[in-house]
Formats: sequence, C-alpha cells, structure tokens
Amino acid sequence: MLTPGGRLIVSVNHPFADYLSGGPGTDYFATRQTFDEWTLGGHTALLGFWSRPLHAMTDAFTAAGFRISVISEPFPAQGARELFPDVFADRPSGAFLCFLFFVLQAD
Repeated sequence: MLTPGGRLIVSVNHPFADYLSGGPGTDYFATRQTFDEWTLGGHTALLGFWSRPLHAMTDAFTAAGFRISVISEPFPAQGARELFPDVFADRPSGAFLCFLFFVLQAD
C-alpha cells in the first residue's frame, strides 16, 4: 500500500496497438487474454497478456483510490532507429503505438 501522496508508475501495452494486432473481428472494448512465447538467454517462456480498453484501465485506477497525474504515449528513445532499423523501416516519423505510461498518485 502506498502512503498518501505516494506515486505508482505503470507501463502497459497501448490498448489500441493491442486492438490493431488482434486481427479482423477483434473488439476493442472486450477484455481478452493473449499469449506470446519469448526466448531470452536460451530460456523460453510463455507469457500471458491482458488487453483492456483505455477506459477500463483508468476506471480501475480511480476505483482503487489513485488520481491519474500523467498518461504518456512515449516516442522511441534517441538512437533506437540506428539500433533497430528494421522496426523503423516503414515509420518515417519514428513514432508508433507501443506503450502507455501512467503516473498515479495515492490519495
């Protein structure tokens, strides 16, 4: 539990990016679980992700007693284009939907 005035910083997949990657017939307003297999350092893990619309996230934060101070859609870090040219090949501006950052304040 955070003390009053404490901050919680949360990073989530951007809900519209999840919607776009869901394929035809995906309902943006539905809560759904997806799985993705990742391999790092020679170890493979099946990761579960939950997709929710933006209003479901903000409603949950405020219902839990948080005040939303910031919602940010960050741009990629400087130098990312040089490190990952294939990711940026079809993105001339360098911007794309990926994450949302929330800064929440405990009341």
